[in-house]
Amino acid sequence: MIKKVIISACLLISFVSFAQQGTASPYSFFGIGDIRFKGTLENRSMAGVAVEQDSIHLNIENPASYASLMQTTFTVGGTFATSNLKTSTQSEKAQRTTFDYLALGIPMGKFGASFGLIPVSSVGYKILNNNPDTEGALNSQFDGKGGVNKVYFGLGYKITKGWNIGADAQYNFGKITTTTVEGITGVQNSTAEVNTAELSGMAFSIGTMYQKKIYKKTSVFSSLSYTFGSSLNADNTRVISVQGDPDPYVQPVDSKTLKLPNKLSIGLGIGEARKWLVGANMTFQGDGDLRNYYNTAENVSYESYSKYAVGGYYLPNYNSFTSYMSRITYRAGLKYEKIGLIVNNESIKDIGMTIGAGVPIPGSFSNVNFGIEFGKRGTVSSNLVQENYVNFSVSFSFNDRWFVKSKFQ
Repeated sequence: MIKKVIISACLLISFVSFAQQGTASPYSFFGIGDIRFKGTLENRSMAGVAVEQDSIHLNIENPASYASLMQTTFTVGGTFATSNLKTSTQSEKAQRTTFDYLALGIPMGKFGASFGLIPVSSVGYKILNNNPDTEGALNSQFDGKGGVNKVYFGLGYKITKGWNIGADAQYNFGKITTTTVEGITGVQNSTAEVNTAELSGMAFSIGTMYQKKIYKKTSVFSSLSYTFGSSLNADNTRVISVQGDPDPYVQPVDSKTLKLPNKLSIGLGIGEARKWLVGANMTFQGDGDLRNYYNTAENVSYESYSKYAVGGYYLPNYNSFTSYMSRITYRAGLKYEKIGLIVNNESIKDIGMTIGAGVPIPGSFSNVNFGIEFGKRGTVSSNLVQENYVNFSVSFSFNDRWFVKSKFQ
């Protein structure tokens, strides 16, 4: 069953994963766009807390977790995002439906492996500045789309019953296109500038997870992962054209090497496996060098990224035969992020809350997960944009036993 699901999902996602516009944030103009990947929905519903060595849910934020899988696990998720973008004088609404991730985890004794496809960042904005009633006024339109995706392969190993280590390799790739159209009221022809960056590069991560029982059924959990700084090659082109001119001018632009920063994530938690968990995660990342020739501005600078999250889950009775509601997992969390961007001397922050539920599929270890995330990014002060957002997410986690020999008597 799971093999048929994987094939169908891969065929569907091949049509949408590279064409989607995964954000409507004006802040996605900078760097490689709005960083979208926040883990699987099970972890996102706890604001990103991912410290438990789960045997049936895939944790793709720490490769050490793969060694704890007991069944082959396939997971796929998507989000319907709504946001209200406002300044001190105006407001606009935006909606997006996006693919979030597709991943497969395979247990192999003391080893565990995983591979998948994940959109890492998205660029998606449209900014208009029109003055149609003023003769000689400058009118402009700015559009951006694209982003960075990654395919990854990871391997985990169980050193002892409670201690795992792991590593993965990632290939990052994508394309970002920005378009600027400018014209003057009363003048027939406008000019357009289209900048395209083809992006590619490798990255590597390592991780470890440890858990220890401290009292009867209660255990402490810890997680540590580190992503090494890496390079992202940008092959740049610029095309300038005048409306009605059949021969646009292709301007040579030097290629550039962007520097992706290193990232450290630390998690701690306490709980009872398959019953309850309370945990916290801290993530720190350098500012790197993500400036390309088309996305620099005098009023913009970069700083180190940081995130603090607390969250957990509660599962009333995972093996109840009489109450289906008792087998639903309830999740919640809070987060605070500094996204690493400073505009008009304002550090851009993202504050949010998450809630979710994991609904089991009868007769299996598979489940359907639902999550809601709502929060605020940015501010209306200093002539900036504040984004009030609500994200509705759903994911499917299918579990099955592979590579098991049938026995006949």
